[in-house]
Amino acid sequence: MGATEALLAFWRDAGVDACYADAPIDRTHIAPPPAAKAVARATATVTPLAQTGVGLSDSVSEARRLAASADSLEALARAVADFEGCPLRGMGARQSVFGRGDPAAPILVIGEGPGAEEDERGQPFVGKAGRLLDRMLAAAGLEGKVFITNTVFWRPPGNRTPTPAEQAVCAPFVERTFALMQPRAVLLLGAAASKSVLQTEEGIMRLRGQWREWRLAEGNVSAPVMPTLHPAFLLRQPQAKKQVWADLLALAVRLDADS
Repeated sequence: MGATEALLAFWRDAGVDACYADAPIDRTHIAPPPAAKAVARATATVTPLAQTGVGLSDSVSEARRLAASADSLEALARAVADFEGCPLRGMGARQSVFGRGDPAAPILVIGEGPGAEEDERGQPFVGKAGRLLDRMLAAAGLEGKVFITNTVFWRPPGNRTPTPAEQAVCAPFVERTFALMQPRAVLLLGAAASKSVLQTEEGIMRLRGQWREWRLAEGNVSAPVMPTLHPAFLLRQPQAKKQVWADLLALAVRLDADS
């Protein structure tokens, strides 16, 4: 079972989201085996937004209102904590997990979502994957030059990948983080973060190592973006570290060139 889980995680992080067989099979709602029971328990006690009369657009509008009212990352973290429109909040998460690092950093790092240790401590990337990320950033000369957040701020049950709807509800806070920081570069970790921020269906293996641009519709805020592999993926596939290392070096070179 462990080998199967690792293989499924490999293809997920590589951006594979569809399989082909002799007949169509809907696999979009099947969670990886370790997460299936946790997802079922959590979702069984949560009423979908549509059934509560609160639609996705209403939740996004409320998120935009709260995000726009924040004039600092500290205020934005409080706004996230007060926000009740993300369904993940009622699926067993202990607390909101907003960000860590220097609010004035030149690099904004965006991951997927909090895991168990992040949910317990209230900070993103503090588990094994986070410690690996910190070591790699330090080795590339980027220690102390980043602020780290995620596309969603509550732990998905069973550590599953957040859905596009869950990411969309939290997107105004991510965009406000970008607008407040106005970083010189953005590092996207993994397929889920890259697809959400760049609004693309391209897989991470095609996206990684390629400079893209993130430009907000309002405020004339833009920055170069480097998608790369998620550090959790590197824990399972350490041979891929050289690819992320190359991406981090490219990010460091660009930062130095723009200084």
